[in-house]
Amino acid sequence: MNHLLLIDDDMGLSELLAQLLELEGFELTLAHDGQSGLELALDKDYDLILLDVMLPKLNGFEVLKSLRANKQTPVLMLTARGDEIDRVVGLEIGADDYLPKPFNDRELVARIKAIIRRSHILPNDKQPSVYEYGDITLDPSRQEVYCQEQLLILTGTEFGLLFEMLQNAGDLISKESLSEKVLNKKLMPFDRSLDMHLSNLRKKLPERMDGRPRVKTIRGKGYIWLP
Repeated sequence: MNHLLLIDDDMGLSELLAQLLELEGFELTLAHDGQSGLELALDKDYDLILLDVMLPKLNGFEVLKSLRANKQTPVLMLTARGDEIDRVVGLEIGADDYLPKPFNDRELVARIKAIIRRSHILPNDKQPSVYEYGDITLDPSRQEVYCQEQLLILTGTEFGLLFEMLQNAGDLISKESLSEKVLNKKLMPFDRSLDMHLSNLRKKLPERMDGRPRVKTIRGKGYIWLP
């Protein structure tokens, strides 16, 4: 059973979500302000955190920033519908995905399952394998990535994005394909989620010894991981 943490000050919504998610087979812990939510998030390990932006004591961005300094627990941010700035800021700080309020129950459950699934990526065979791509070593079973013998602290989404691109090194991979395979959702117009995750990933990857870029952007088409 996956254990979720919901941090939201809307008591009525929290109770409704608790009933919905428990029916879907999730265990749920509730927090109604940012400070207590952050303390719970740091004290225990959760499979995913549902985090509202507008919270008393600490807002959602402050909670996420403090959390990312210590843990890479997957985070789905709940934002006000149409507030693009909140979504971009959340992704920049390290959110795995966002969902505008009000949302459809089925979409919420689908997003939760998709994030948890990509946070536990395993190779197709039953025996976990370690993959080596140039100066990068990737271990799906441990969700660990080393680059130039340095451990990279990646979110589950960043790990999934890197894994997918490395498996297709040298080939053009479209944004539509990456969005469906890594984010488990169709690419929508003006959706910058994928761009933000790739930008965060690029910042965390050390430069190659020879100075060559790791990723080439083909405007309007997608990306190529340069072998």
